[in-house]
Amino acid sequence: MDSIRIAIVGVGNCASSLLQGIEYYRGRNEADAIGLMHWDLGGYLPSGIEVAAAFDIDARKVGKDVSEAIFSPPNCTTIFCPEMPKTGVTVRMGRVLDGFPEHMQGYKEENRFVLADEEEASREEIVRALEESGAEMLLNYLPVGSEEAVRFYAGCALEAGIGFINNMPVFIASDPAWAERFRERGLPIIGDDVKAQLGATITHRVLADLFRRRGVKLDRTYQLNTGGNTDFMNMLNRSRLASKRQSKTEAVQSVLEVPLDDDDIHIGPSDYVCWQKDNKVCFLRMEGRLFGDIPMHIDLRLSVEDSPNSAGIVIDAIRCCKLALDRGIGGVLTAPSAYFMKHPPVQVRDDDAYHMTEEFIRGLRRD
Repeated sequence: MDSIRIAIVGVGNCASSLLQGIEYYRGRNEADAIGLMHWDLGGYLPSGIEVAAAFDIDARKVGKDVSEAIFSPPNCTTIFCPEMPKTGVTVRMGRVLDGFPEHMQGYKEENRFVLADEEEASREEIVRALEESGAEMLLNYLPVGSEEAVRFYAGCALEAGIGFINNMPVFIASDPAWAERFRERGLPIIGDDVKAQLGATITHRVLADLFRRRGVKLDRTYQLNTGGNTDFMNMLNRSRLASKRQSKTEAVQSVLEVPLDDDDIHIGPSDYVCWQKDNKVCFLRMEGRLFGDIPMHIDLRLSVEDSPNSAGIVIDAIRCCKLALDRGIGGVLTAPSAYFMKHPPVQVRDDDAYHMTEEFIRGLRRD
């Protein structure tokens, strides 16, 4: 089938893993394609995805071919596909707005954002670039807390007439007003806040659901995460964390029969540890009561490379968005959003979301 042309805002670690993965799987077949949920999704293979436009604000990325920019500082994720071919797509200067956390200035340049000395693009220039590139959807990879910037780029996607995949915890798909704007334009949207392939949130959800199914009363729980990428550095500013905490907490609360009191659940980033780089470590504790009110607890430590963990999901979200475009479906894609995202408009248990998404892929449901 035809290729899928994507645009990216925020050429960070997650974009690096995604684009490396597209090239990595190009030389493989279904039998040895480890790490994919779907090899063929609705007739589209991973190798059919190509970048058409990219926007960033970092001096070490703007003006470079995307294939080079994904390896530029402060990106620090694992390089598993070092021989990236040139794309012919140059990273353009975007809009800063609230996408540049000022508190990062106190850290070494190689670990933080460095604002490019370039004139910011106007809305008209970004929309025109999206239109002229032939991009069919825009992927949002902006930093946590970039509320104004995310809404700006979502508006650009609407104006350019393309789909939108919101991988960050600024609520667009789960905001009824934004969802209606995409529905009215006949444009698909998947969001919000990508749920990693096998990360802290999906593990926490599965265990919480297991407690429920096995009749164990969950009394209290925490999920503490540390990492050394710019995402964790950005989240040292607690004022940027409100939507992130809400997204992660609701993802777990939604699988419980009775939500826990706020004092009994704590989920969210804990600290920035520079030398961890893109490795994320989750410390998870769950305390409950078994038969006869007998207490029990689970302590779990999960270590994952953060950005490839998200790319394994986004590569399917892209193809689901493309299927919606092919089928003339606009508005929120309910099933893919529930399966791929932490804060979808409709929270569904993961088993149900999986089956709903499979039905969507086969064309048995339109959302």
